[in-house]
Amino acid sequence: MIEKILDTTGLLCPLPVLKLRKHLKSMKIGDIVVVVADDPAATIDIPHFCNETGHTLISQKAIESCATEYQVRKEI
Repeated sequence: MIEKILDTTGLLCPLPVLKLRKHLKSMKIGDIVVVVADDPAATIDIPHFCNETGHTLISQKAIESCATEYQVRKEI
């Protein structure tokens, strides 16, 4: 179930990941958050964050002209 869309457009590294980390703390295991980011570093940072923390990056796809949408499921 998608709980929320987290819009981090306009924020630069490391803010998209920090906002994602903070939001995941308030979620239940199995919930999904959609993160929208236009920071080019987020294409590396968000997958790396998920890999390091045990959360699942369900999808990563380009949207609009320079933004990317990430679906992240809370696992722990």
